[in-house]
Amino acid sequence: MFSFFNSSKNKKRLPRVNVPEKDLPVSPMTMEDMDQEIKRRINNIQKEFTDGFNLIKRYPKSITFFGSARLDEDNHYYQKSMNLAGLLSKEGYAVISGGGPGIMEAANRGAYEAGGPSLGLNIKLPFEQVLNPYVTDFVNFHYFFARKVCMTFSSEAYVYFPGGFGTLDEFFEVLTLIQTKKIKRRPIILVGVDFWKPFLVWIDDSLRTEFKTVDRFDTSLYELLDDEQTIVDLIKQVPLQID
Repeated sequence: MFSFFNSSKNKKRLPRVNVPEKDLPVSPMTMEDMDQEIKRRINNIQKEFTDGFNLIKRYPKSITFFGSARLDEDNHYYQKSMNLAGLLSKEGYAVISGGGPGIMEAANRGAYEAGGPSLGLNIKLPFEQVLNPYVTDFVNFHYFFARKVCMTFSSEAYVYFPGGFGTLDEFFEVLTLIQTKKIKRRPIILVGVDFWKPFLVWIDDSLRTEFKTVDRFDTSLYELLDDEQTIVDLIKQVPLQID
């Protein structure tokens, strides 16, 4: 464990930084080891993309849900996610989620109970992520990036409920891809005014107004909505990505 301090001559101490030695590599890789690891990873990534795209191809009309794995069925947003997924399922959309608990489970549950396709693109994690029982079709992933590509490949819209680092990562990645025209513009819908409003105010006040690192076009790429039927009506106007 390493601790870094500035010279005793200085009045202020630098923050203490702890580096866990147990997480450091025991020994460097040889070139042969590296070649083998590269081949292994390329094979695994190719398989994940192939399996994921083949799953998505079977459901050409879909909506992707994102949100926290930590919100249980007593939570207001769990119930809202389930209700919205059920309404979309009745309109003929397959519901895609990360396949885990919380908001993901709620979305799959809403679709499942409405009798529609309920897809789970599950990620293998040491905690939290267990495939929920409401999934009707699924693929397991090891790599987050491969999973995100497949989850967003052909959806008609992306719906974001309250979540943590993973949800924010997924929000900013899709937002950046649309902003930079790497993917076609599709609705990005943020559900939960009490959760998202302070965050969006920070984007407007700090990023757009003060630092000018984003502009009005960038902040027009998402919608903040709470009413489920309004969200469904908006999504129904979106042309299908796969005809």
